[in-house]
Amino acid sequence: MSEQTNFKPTLGLLDATMIVAGSMIGSGIFIVSADITRNVGSAGWLIAVWLITGFMTLTAAVSYGELSAMYPKAGGQYVYLKEAFNPLAGFLYGWSFFAVIQTATIAAVGVAFSKFAGYFFHVLELKDENILMQIGAFKLYPAQLVSILLIIFLTYINTKGVKGGKIIQTTFTLTKLVSLFGLIVFGFLLAAKKDTWDANWTNAWNMHSIAPDGTVTGLTGSAILGAIAAAMVGSIFSSDSWNNVTFIAGEIKNPKRNIGLSLFLGTMIVTIIYITANLMYVSVMPLHDIAFAPQDRVAVAASNVIFGNVGTYVIAVMIMISTFGCNNGLILAGARVYYTMAKDGLFFRQAGHLNKNAVPQWALWAQCILASVLCLSGRYGDLLDMVSFVVVIFYALTIIGIFVLRKKQPNAERPYRAFGYPVLPVIYIILGIVFCVFLIKMKPVYAGAGLIIVLLGLPLYYIAVANKKKEN
Repeated sequence: MSEQTNFKPTLGLLDATMIVAGSMIGSGIFIVSADITRNVGSAGWLIAVWLITGFMTLTAAVSYGELSAMYPKAGGQYVYLKEAFNPLAGFLYGWSFFAVIQTATIAAVGVAFSKFAGYFFHVLELKDENILMQIGAFKLYPAQLVSILLIIFLTYINTKGVKGGKIIQTTFTLTKLVSLFGLIVFGFLLAAKKDTWDANWTNAWNMHSIAPDGTVTGLTGSAILGAIAAAMVGSIFSSDSWNNVTFIAGEIKNPKRNIGLSLFLGTMIVTIIYITANLMYVSVMPLHDIAFAPQDRVAVAASNVIFGNVGTYVIAVMIMISTFGCNNGLILAGARVYYTMAKDGLFFRQAGHLNKNAVPQWALWAQCILASVLCLSGRYGDLLDMVSFVVVIFYALTIIGIFVLRKKQPNAERPYRAFGYPVLPVIYIILGIVFCVFLIKMKPVYAGAGLIIVLLGLPLYYIAVANKKKEN
């Protein structure tokens, strides 16, 4: 037979945990602390932003444990929303996931890989002398082509079965975890300075924004919440995609136990690394150098302090390893959502088939094509602002779904129950809503565009339902 009808459960707890951690750690932790520092202006609030994000991520992850144990099948969040609310809610998530959440993240991570490869191959630097072609405002760089080739290569590997993707994911994630841990340890041991640390923590809770020209503006009242929301765009992007493991539940051994446990272990490991990395940054560099690191590459600046000139290349290699493994996890997991939607008659029918290697090959290539197009857009930063807004909306809605399902299905089997219910899930929902409200206020164009993308799914849903009725 040339086609399989079911997924093969081949991934153990370590594999699942590496998918969680590996999908989370891309390029963000090496870069976004510069923008966070410009928004909040102090070491205390820099660390606080990462702590708030870590709390939200861990709370959401342990809450999802209940849902993953109830519905241990491919599709993850799409399935949870469909079961808690209705097929429309699930579709809007799946559509947003395909249109921007997963594909834009794959594109952005691919571009980050190419940008840091530019340290070794200067033709990959995004400079005018490297332009291959220009049509109007559109510019094609070699770095974009390398990003696309990376996505195509990893997609091809994953069409050959989950085993190859699993080996890449586990190997590269363990490598980048050890590398990040080493960077942090060397930073504290070789470059930490008491004077720098003390200076950074003077007036650590005096929040102010820092303009590109260095102008400092004090913040009070609601402006503080707005600054935190704007700052958290970077930390949330860096901490996102932890839920990718829920999309591949059909390929995980003992999913009722291992998905929830891997969510907790993976998010806890990454949260600890992210917070300690930022503590290392403020111990080796003045706050101004963090805020205005060249091209926001905070980790490069820190590595230069720690290792000297060779530090730039150390970080470049680390980011290339990190983004390679991250994109593998995103590509592997994402296609399973489109597969499940297709099985429900809400996506292209071809996406609902598995190839002879028991993977959704058509869905993988559809995801590859859209991510490649987004690589050419040159609008990665804007896309990521939309992603942060949209993902938090759906995270909050999914956690509300826990309350809905407790009422709708009180007697359903729940091998694992949400930790801290109902207090922690309620806190997450409140924090998520506050974040989205203030992000709309601070960045109305991008947050609004994200909302429009979600709403575009409404007519598409009814078209899909009508087509499904015709076929039946």
